[in-house]
This record gives sequence, C-alpha cells and structure tokens, in this order.
Amino acid sequence: MYNIKIVEPRSTKEFESYYNLRWKILRKPWNQPLGTEKDDKERGAIHLMAILTNKIVGCGRGHFNSISQAQIRYMAVAESIRNSGIGTQILKELEKHLIAEGAKEIILKAREKAVPLYERQGYKVYKDGDVLFGEISHFWMIKFLKKGD
Repeated sequence: MYNIKIVEPRSTKEFESYYNLRWKILRKPWNQPLGTEKDDKERGAIHLMAILTNKIVGCGRGHFNSISQAQIRYMAVAESIRNSGIGTQILKELEKHLIAEGAKEIILKAREKAVPLYERQGYKVYKDGDVLFGEISHFWMIKFLKKGD
C-alpha cells in the first residue's frame, strides 16, 4: 500500500494539475480535446486528489443532483499504480464528504473495467449506460446509504 494523502485541491496550480490528470487519463487516450474533462457541475462540487510524493496520482469528484442524491464522477488513478487501493481511498473519502452534506444515495456511471471496484464498496448496477467514444461500455450504479456508512 502506498503512503497516499487524499486532499482537496486549493490553489490554481493544484486545480490545474487535478484537471490535467483527469484529461490525461479519461479523455486524451481517445483524442478528446482539453476542456472535455470538465462540466457544468465543477463549481460547488467536492474535488479530491491523491498525492504520492508531491505528485497527483488520482482524482475524483462528487456533486449533488438533488437534496439527497449525490453523484460521483471523474474517478481516475494513474495507470502505473492502479489496483493498489488508491481509487477505493478516494471513493471512501468522497462518500464521507457527501454523507456529511446529506446524501442518502450516491449514483455513478462506471466504466466496465471499474464495476468490480464499486461493487466491492456496496454499489449495484441498476441499468446500462452509454458506450463512450464508441468503445467504453458504462453502467449506472447506485449505493443507498445507511446511518454509519
């Protein structure tokens, strides 16, 4: 297990690194332009990044769709350290923040390869999603929260 710190980006430089990682992992391999790693929910969202020896190696974002339903998006971990528990650490920290703000359920749209990660954390597939960039199957997943989660 790596000695990772999960923190919120604060400075302009930290946010630039955060968004750059999102783009490099989630958009660049499919020739998507800079800017496609952001959407209209960035403001007011919870942004977290995983730091390893002063370098950002993972990220995730949570926002609210309604007073009780939150959504997690843009989860990404550097390929060189995937399957090391960093994604789970980011996910759990996002959940803590969302629960503290009143979330009763969390939804997300997982890439097919990531479904097992979310299932291990209590999420269930509830419907098929789209196929992004013509090749990445997605699945809508949900987790109903109980007190103490």
